[in-house]
Amino acid sequence: MKPSHFLVFLGAAAALSSCNSKQENAASNAPLKITPVPPPKGGDWTQMVSMTPQGGFVMGNPDAKVKLIEIGALTCPHCRAFDETGVPALVGNYVKSGQVSWEFRTYLLHGLDLPAALIARCNGANSFFPLARALYHDQETWVGKAMAVPQAQMDQLQTLPINQQFVTLAKLVGLPEWAAARGVPQAKTNQCLSDQNAINQLVQQTSDVTTQYPDFAGTPAFIINGKMLPKEVATWATLEPKLREAVS
Repeated sequence: MKPSHFLVFLGAAAALSSCNSKQENAASNAPLKITPVPPPKGGDWTQMVSMTPQGGFVMGNPDAKVKLIEIGALTCPHCRAFDETGVPALVGNYVKSGQVSWEFRTYLLHGLDLPAALIARCNGANSFFPLARALYHDQETWVGKAMAVPQAQMDQLQTLPINQQFVTLAKLVGLPEWAAARGVPQAKTNQCLSDQNAINQLVQQTSDVTTQYPDFAGTPAFIINGKMLPKEVATWATLEPKLREAVS
């Protein structure tokens, strides 16, 4: 799978068609009983973040009883809904306890996911989750800017060298300025956007999802201790009962 394949801008409906369409409902209000694992001295499990060899990012206790993997796309509105409604409780109640670790693996739905993912990881592991969450928060703005770019201008990107395509695409939607306002200098952003090794890694990570998990049906998707959950588990309301069961 070549990186250039992702540069075809598909439009909102088609580009996000792999985004799981289940709607969010209220999560369980039952009391949560988790025996916490003592964190490192002077630390907090939510502050422990590392990059995996495959290019995902893991937050929490590396020896957690429950290992949760989220497969998400930064352009996916349903992934944004999970970030808004589920991540605060996931991090505060589960990851912080040391009983659950949370890995985010980027899935590329279309061209715009790649520069967004490159920027999210540009400042290293400790900045990944804050930047990814900020991208979700502002998703409608930068995706909306992309939708307003004439198709002919998008098509012209294909004529650029591969290491310049994503720099140009990011500029079209204002991502370098967005990142600079959040602590990533534009010079560093440009360097990250043209990093061929990082681009290849993200493309390979997307390819590996469909190879490793034949039941993958769209984003967000969740894996607990190596087992992919049914496609119906795509919201915090449907995921939390699975986590409660796993930590019990």
